[in-house]
Amino acid sequence: MLQLVIYETSASELDIIRDISRTFPSHVFFQKRHGPGQRSLYNVLKAYSVYDRDVGYVQGMGFVAGLLLLYMSEEDAFWLLVALLKGAVHSPMEGLYQAGLPLVQQYLLQFDQLLRELMPKLGEHFTQEMINPSMYASQWFITVFSYSVPFPSALRIWDVFLAEGVNIVFKVGLALLKYCHDDLLKLPFEELMHALRNFPEDAMDPDTLLPLAYSIKVSKRLEEMNQDSERAVAKPANPVQL
Repeated sequence: MLQLVIYETSASELDIIRDISRTFPSHVFFQKRHGPGQRSLYNVLKAYSVYDRDVGYVQGMGFVAGLLLLYMSEEDAFWLLVALLKGAVHSPMEGLYQAGLPLVQQYLLQFDQLLRELMPKLGEHFTQEMINPSMYASQWFITVFSYSVPFPSALRIWDVFLAEGVNIVFKVGLALLKYCHDDLLKLPFEELMHALRNFPEDAMDPDTLLPLAYSIKVSKRLEEMNQDSERAVAKPANPVQL
């Protein structure tokens, strides 16, 4: 990894430097400007942007790499980031960061469908207030909740994510909405947007959030959605009639 940092240049270097101080700014390991935490984060992100130039660097990657660096060396964090994005652990994450964020778009569509099936009143309220998941849930998927919830909750979510994959992100997102369901139904657009970006502390308590998330069954439905998407992609186009 060090050779990638020292000897190669990256088109993303300035973006990485700009974002370093915005990654876990309240965590002591990353607070000091040019301190060991920020240097390690820069090294891992630059190395990945050189290793995979098709993906390069996207801001949300910093939270993923930063969380890994709290528990392992730069080298191990780099290779686990590679494994996560390339699919050696679970489904590949690289589509979350590629141009156009194709996997984010897919997940948001699936999340919206699950919301409307499991909480139809809230889904309808969101429609009336012109709220869609891209307005509040993108960071949930891009950072696997490492940006959106208190750090103790993020660690618990990541434990499950590393063991079971992306389904926990759907479950936790739906659990937050379910916990606040009745309150959200009463809110107009501006207050609703604020609430969706600032969930109450009790909703994000891991001892409350994780059991509620596990009570929401989505695995089978997501598998069906993925199969439908694969069939749609594989279906040949109708021939053009001249």
